[in-house]
Amino acid sequence: MSTCTERLKNGIITENPTFVMMLGMCPTLAVTSSAMNGLGMGLTTTAVLVLSNAFISLLRKVIPDKVRIPAFIVVVASFVTIIQLLLQAFIPALNSALGVYIPLIVVNCIILGRAEAYASKNAVLPSIFDGIGMGLGFTLGLTLIGICREVLGGGAIFGFQFIPEDYHITFFVLAPGAFLVLACLTAIQNKLKLPSATNVPGGDANMACGGNCAQCTGASCVANKGIIEAERAAQKAAKAQAAKEAAAKAKAAREAKAAAEAKAAQAKKED
Repeated sequence: MSTCTERLKNGIITENPTFVMMLGMCPTLAVTSSAMNGLGMGLTTTAVLVLSNAFISLLRKVIPDKVRIPAFIVVVASFVTIIQLLLQAFIPALNSALGVYIPLIVVNCIILGRAEAYASKNAVLPSIFDGIGMGLGFTLGLTLIGICREVLGGGAIFGFQFIPEDYHITFFVLAPGAFLVLACLTAIQNKLKLPSATNVPGGDANMACGGNCAQCTGASCVANKGIIEAERAAQKAAKAQAAKEAAAKAKAAREAKAAAEAKAAQAKKED
């Protein structure tokens, strides 16, 4: 259970997809014109994360390694289709508000990143909690951005108006406002020295994405803490093996030298 709790904390705080790893920026900027849209997108992504993580974890010993990414995409796409049909049936207003960004969840780097990094390597229960943690962290990020934009641009929170229309700053509910709000929140995060992919000089290998936005090639979001730790373990093992071999060679050299000295001493004694 401690592992499950750690996965929740990891997704919500330690490796928050929005404010720490800076992943999923497309829906983050596009659908957060209101708090309700941000919350809806976050919960939709959470549902897909949990279901896909559980299913991929169940099939982790069945899916061939060479085709794992296409297999992950098929699994994720199946659950996204199910979720979209449910939204169309029961919450059509939210489905219309989110629009094309619901099917785009299929290629969301958070979903594929967790499938590759965690679900495909761990048991079902921890994978489910990993999906819940990452999903709630993503939901938290989108909702906070949505609240800021809705308050500043529409004078409301979750549709409840409390600021007169004369004081609305419409700019914040438009696309440029999303960039400005995210930039301000990230600036606050940097000022407070909170961990983020944008405030670690030279990158931080402890972060799930590697923590180096300046050298990001666009595919490094698939990198993850597990892979980084595996690389570290491999490097450590290689160093240990090299040290072991060096010690063995040194020991062999000492033994050879001692044998030669003993032989020379024996020969001298015989003479």
